[in-house]
Amino acid sequence: MGSRATDGAGPLRPPEPGGWGFRAEFSTLLCELCCPLSVCNAYTSNFSFQEDSAPEALGEEQRRLTREQLFTMVATASINFSSMICFSILGPFFPAEAEKKGASNTIVGLIFGCFALVNFSTSLILGNYLTQIGAKFMFVAGMFVSGCVTILFGILDKVPSGPMFIGFCFLVRAMDAIGFTAAMTASFSILAKAFPNNIATVMGSLEIFTGLGLVLGPPLGGFLYQSFGYEVPFITLGCVVLVLVPVNMCMLPKYDSTPSKESFWKLILLPKVLLLCLTIFSLSACLGFLDPTMSLFILKKFKLPAGYVGLVFLGLALSYSLSSPLLGLLSDKLPHLRKWLMVSGSLITALCFFMLGPAPVLHIESQLWMFVLVLVLIGFSLGMSAIPVFPEILHCAYENGFEEGLSLLGLVSGLFSAMWSLGAFMGPTLGGFLNEKLGFEWASAIQGGWALLSGLAIGIFYISEATRRSSSSSLQNPPVDNEERTHLLASET
Repeated sequence: MGSRATDGAGPLRPPEPGGWGFRAEFSTLLCELCCPLSVCNAYTSNFSFQEDSAPEALGEEQRRLTREQLFTMVATASINFSSMICFSILGPFFPAEAEKKGASNTIVGLIFGCFALVNFSTSLILGNYLTQIGAKFMFVAGMFVSGCVTILFGILDKVPSGPMFIGFCFLVRAMDAIGFTAAMTASFSILAKAFPNNIATVMGSLEIFTGLGLVLGPPLGGFLYQSFGYEVPFITLGCVVLVLVPVNMCMLPKYDSTPSKESFWKLILLPKVLLLCLTIFSLSACLGFLDPTMSLFILKKFKLPAGYVGLVFLGLALSYSLSSPLLGLLSDKLPHLRKWLMVSGSLITALCFFMLGPAPVLHIESQLWMFVLVLVLIGFSLGMSAIPVFPEILHCAYENGFEEGLSLLGLVSGLFSAMWSLGAFMGPTLGGFLNEKLGFEWASAIQGGWALLSGLAIGIFYISEATRRSSSSSLQNPPVDNEERTHLLASET
């Protein structure tokens, strides 16, 4: 909170007891202490309070802006939660249903993997044409497509077994990926537009709803499947998403922007952005590795009932969801710490994956309490690395002359989604192969090498960048010798 007084338009004057400045500063402090999500925090730091200013007019302006921001946050929270819960309900029962329809384990894995692959390709396209399509239209249309496709997935059990069933699974899954990509790419851009000075705080806070969707999806899907059959989970959740479409059409503000001439290639070829993309990819690959491998390891190693496996997953999901708002607030309040949050987060993630098995070279017997503890640390370290990346890419783009606006936000959102999707495809694919050939202990240790590589690369880059700036600064401001200093002091007197 130390940087609160210097954010926004200008420094706040020292608060005077009993005056408007004191009351405003006190209310700002309360907002930050009580809730990092507070919209009051996003705007009270952007005004220079004077004792003779008109608090009524200021309050009216704050209320108007706060309403837009609140609606933006509610809309984004709805897509985060609904998309993640629709994405995660497949796990408990779809593989078994697909096997009944003649799909092998490899085909089932490809059905899951094609989502990330289509997501990767469409993210770049939709991000590039965000301003032409319109952020609000892309958001709402993506939700509509996702809801319809989720319902379609619920009637696939009526399709004849064999190649026709498999083909329709790939088609519906790809359509779902397109809708999901459109909504998420637009939501990132809208958030960055609505919260230009607090994007990390807001994105970190909204990750709570992402975590809730991932946590509640499997048990809810399993319960509905056991109680009502295959169709009900998909139809129910699809209808919920469709109901949210008109709600978001009314709530979400419209942001207009002129198309920019900037391209993805100009952005991604910046060395710093390239390394940040490696960070996104490595974190997503590490997280995706756990999907097809961790539940099998838990069942085999700790002999837990299938119902308790989901509780073990809670360690990672809850630690990530609960720490993300605080890490986002820290990233916004102390921007100079972002680089070291990413470096330390990547290195801690690498160490945790080395300890997850643990790696056989350590000769440590795996125990359930230690496994859960490592998962909690992985959730926290993933938040340390992932939350600051988006604002850091934006900052790098501004430094290199990119024009500020919705067009740039679309490029960055599409790039972020594409790199995350590429990691989400490579992580389970490579991880499943390594798990089959080497076992979970060695596979997790090798998978942590992605995080180790990205952490060392971005750390070396930041150190060399700081050294280069320091030497450049010393050349521009050469030290003054004693004789010159004496002459200057004499001339002043």
